[in-house]
Amino acid sequence: MFNYVYYDCYMLKKIVLLAGILSALPLLVFSQISETGSAEVTVPATTTPAPGEEISFFEFVMKGGYFIIPIIILLFYSVYVIIERVRYIKRMTKYNPNLIGDIKSNLEKGNISDALNQAQREPSSYGAVVAEGIQSIDRPVTEIESNMDKVVNIEIGKMEKGTEALGLIAGIAPTFGFVGTIAGVIKIFYNISISENVSIGNISGGLYEKMISSGAGLIVGLIAFSAYHILNALIDRFALKVQIINLDFINIIRRPVK
Repeated sequence: MFNYVYYDCYMLKKIVLLAGILSALPLLVFSQISETGSAEVTVPATTTPAPGEEISFFEFVMKGGYFIIPIIILLFYSVYVIIERVRYIKRMTKYNPNLIGDIKSNLEKGNISDALNQAQREPSSYGAVVAEGIQSIDRPVTEIESNMDKVVNIEIGKMEKGTEALGLIAGIAPTFGFVGTIAGVIKIFYNISISENVSIGNISGGLYEKMISSGAGLIVGLIAFSAYHILNALIDRFALKVQIINLDFINIIRRPVK
């Protein structure tokens, strides 16, 4: 029951975070479009840096407009999830090559409690799966396999926690960038309609700034998309390896060496 409540709370926090970001979308669009609507509209002379003038990377990024803010938030959240998930998956999928051999030796001697203690001391997910098999050792083989598969699914679920957020960010980060660019383009043409100044410099100077949000959104989306599939590849590798461990354990209890 505790696990279900914890999972529901975790999902609720993610839904609230996503709802907050999406609810700010219309406000950001309105703010970026109407930024200069409340005052006399003039085309600033400093839209683009003067020749030879240098700007910092932070200043360059912030020229992307208001939409760059949620994109930066999504970037930091993605980096946090990636680091946390990689560390957790690496720790839980670290395989001890002596695990099955030592457990087999204890089972052959009839030391079931020692075998169980050894499996429970194993800090990886392999230990949890094998420990479930040892606890069910007096039951039919099909039931042992079923119980071990259930533990495998639980461990995989723990590893996948948070990765679905990366898949979501891979989709919404580029969307934020595109919407920011569209809002910026609308603003540019609105300013042109008011000032009647259709010079290439005015258009390109404002357009390059608004394209920054698209580029930033694509970069964040690419990072989240790549990390999502890399993490799932690590989980798939564990799923394959643990099936081999399960088969070895079943063979031990079926054909014990005399």
